[in-house]
Amino acid sequence: MSTGLVGLKPGTERVVREQSNKSSSFIDGVMALLERTEYRRCETGEDREEIFHLRYRSYRAHGFVPETKGQIVHDDLDDLPNCYNFAVYIDKRLVSTVRLHQIDQRNPLGPVTKGFGDVMSPLIEQGDSCINPSMLAADPEWAREYRALPYVSLRLVIAAYEYFRSTYCACLIRQEHTAFYRRIFGARQMSPERTYPPISVPLMLFGGVCAREFGPIVDRFPFFLSTRSERKLLFERGNAHLAPPLTVLPTAKYLKHAA
Repeated sequence: MSTGLVGLKPGTERVVREQSNKSSSFIDGVMALLERTEYRRCETGEDREEIFHLRYRSYRAHGFVPETKGQIVHDDLDDLPNCYNFAVYIDKRLVSTVRLHQIDQRNPLGPVTKGFGDVMSPLIEQGDSCINPSMLAADPEWAREYRALPYVSLRLVIAAYEYFRSTYCACLIRQEHTAFYRRIFGARQMSPERTYPPISVPLMLFGGVCAREFGPIVDRFPFFLSTRSERKLLFERGNAHLAPPLTVLPTAKYLKHAA
């Protein structure tokens, strides 16, 4: 009895296996990079300055922001109580950063409500919530070496959804990034492009319903998995006198092995 894939045209089985092997190799590569990764929630002046400078280096390299004397990219949204700024380290080197806002009725401000309030604010006012990633930036040198860096950095988005149980995930992206966000996060365009200073290129609103999109994504890409303890270390706030942990290690490997 044949153990091949039934009903496929000649040659299709080989293509399916090749695609599966490529997918497995990609997942293994990201998981290996996670072994060398640490996350840090940046809430002190020194940590924040470091990621603000990284944003500037990254955005200047692509011509997205003007040259400034201070060489930082920072806005008033960094100071909101629902803001979480993260630094991503690989082999103890700062390589990328991403900012997350958990937007809800109590904390309705964030990049998507600032730039596309006519679309997002009515959803928040009716009781929905939104995890809003922004200010994703990578060191230009290390971004070329670590091709999987966007996955390692944006893994924090799905961890945030699991912690906050947000209704939506929405963000502001450039036209050339739409294919990535469609493929990886199941995001869809929610509004035409608009200007969003100080970014010099138009941005569009992309997003989706977390509960519908993220389950299949995590099944497909197990490096997005996280334990409850990891999510607690990343996002829990309560004691104003208790500093966040210095670094948080990804836990996807434990859940992948358990599966």
